[in-house]
Amino acid sequence: MSHAPTTSSSSHSVFPVPFVSAGVLVTALLAGLAADITWEIWARFITPIFVGGPLQPAALVQSVFGFSNWALAELIHAVVGIVFYPLGYLYIARPIARTVTPFLPWWVVGLGFGAGLWVFALYVMAHLFGGQPPFLGFVPLTWASLVGHLLFGLVCAAVVRWREA
Repeated sequence: MSHAPTTSSSSHSVFPVPFVSAGVLVTALLAGLAADITWEIWARFITPIFVGGPLQPAALVQSVFGFSNWALAELIHAVVGIVFYPLGYLYIARPIARTVTPFLPWWVVGLGFGAGLWVFALYVMAHLFGGQPPFLGFVPLTWASLVGHLLFGLVCAAVVRWREA
């Protein structure tokens, strides 16, 4: 019986990186879409309740790349979240976790992935490329961003796990 390669756990016991296939790409896009929707709900509707204003990643994109087009900045952030971050989970974060810490449950790996995205966003992009203070000076929005990225990582990992089940 022929079966197209998937991201199933059995394929990772020998080779931790999934084979590129339509199924893997659909999984990545579904994971990215669900995680990005979760992020947007947290960033725009829940964060303002706690810190008085929304998270605005488009402003970060604008400062890093030096342009003023808000719609383009929103589009870049959406594409990164829906396409590239879940591919990063499938092809970088999860294979590293499976190799270095194979005893960790999927949800811990997802939270670790989210924390890594937070460091990437607020230290690498905002600070090193955008000229902002590291982690924006640890203001309340910094912590709201951490929660949003943790949710993103957890949802991304959960959708991948669901698709592989």
